[in-house]
Amino acid sequence: MRKMLVQSFGIATALVAVMAAAPAAHAGAIFPIPDPDGFYYAAGNLDAAQNGDVLNSRLVPIHPFPGATVWQILFRSTNSTGAPIAAVTTLISPGPGPRPLVSYQPFVNSLGLQCAPSHSLFNGGMKEAPAIPLLVARGWAIAVPDHLGPDSAYGAARMGGQITLDGIRAVQRFTPAGLGVGPVGLAGYSGGSMSTGFAAAIAPDYAPELPIVGVAIGGVPVNPGKIAIQAGDTPQPLFGLGFAVAAGMEREYPREMELDSSLTPFGFWMRDRIANSCVEEIIVVGANHSIGEVFIPGRENDPALIRALQENALETVPELIRQPLYQWHGGNDQVPLDLAQYTAGRYCAAGTPVQFDVIPGADHGTAAFPGTVNAVNYLSDRFAGLTPPSNCR
Repeated sequence: MRKMLVQSFGIATALVAVMAAAPAAHAGAIFPIPDPDGFYYAAGNLDAAQNGDVLNSRLVPIHPFPGATVWQILFRSTNSTGAPIAAVTTLISPGPGPRPLVSYQPFVNSLGLQCAPSHSLFNGGMKEAPAIPLLVARGWAIAVPDHLGPDSAYGAARMGGQITLDGIRAVQRFTPAGLGVGPVGLAGYSGGSMSTGFAAAIAPDYAPELPIVGVAIGGVPVNPGKIAIQAGDTPQPLFGLGFAVAAGMEREYPREMELDSSLTPFGFWMRDRIANSCVEEIIVVGANHSIGEVFIPGRENDPALIRALQENALETVPELIRQPLYQWHGGNDQVPLDLAQYTAGRYCAAGTPVQFDVIPGADHGTAAFPGTVNAVNYLSDRFAGLTPPSNCR
């Protein structure tokens, strides 16, 4: 990833410098290009449905998961304001019958709908996809929700948690799969860990019937707003991801997160430029830029903006993860380790068994794989009913 950033930075910077001089277009939240596939849009039964109800489904006949049957399921969920939405999850199953189910939330970290897991699972865009057959070989069913929602609202982690939980409900209610109700594990890394963590935290109130036996999250940005403030005006290699959180949150909170009054001309350009981008392009466009280049000072003290950010930050929400938790983080991660450790400490103080591993020398990219191997073994032990480990102090 670093090599890609270095190779692309010169071109991207030159282009950005030219575009930054263009007049700013005050347009409000920039929404993604609609998905051309009509499957993603609910019919008139959306309001009458309950959360987790199946609205539509289709079999995926050609896929890269040998020995599995794959469905895509459209279901009813709820957005950040409590309004009904249609969301999609992809179910990859070795067959019918009671079996463990893992809901895996990938690190989409994107603003374009074409980047959603229901697309990237099949077009080579999802880097984690080659590991899924290994999970299916264990006899597990795997649900992969489009957890950023119908507007790809990256950063709206509470909604991502709701979509994740309703996706599990939909999979269990989907009669053709024949899964019924079995033990559930949650897993996710980076941006996917935000939705995963919220799903675990809100489950006792939002979906108390789900038998979630274990949670595995890594590289967790527990408070993106605080991370941005701590970075100050220092150029950051992953700055694009932080800016994409602001743009994605504006889609869900158009009043609270309204950006027009605080964007610089370069900020307007960047918001337009990445409005339909996947994670790799977002990183390249934003590489080594800073807050002062895109934002005019002052809005960071807006109570409405602060409230919206805090409602979607695992560090600050009152809900706590209560299920057995495995959490990992790179020792040299660009996402602050201390914030992740502090938040895990909140769970420990509440009595949650937490196993927190630091991957020595790993940054945000290189920590993903070793932690994922541990996470799979951790969930396997939870499905087996073993006592969860803990290194809480």
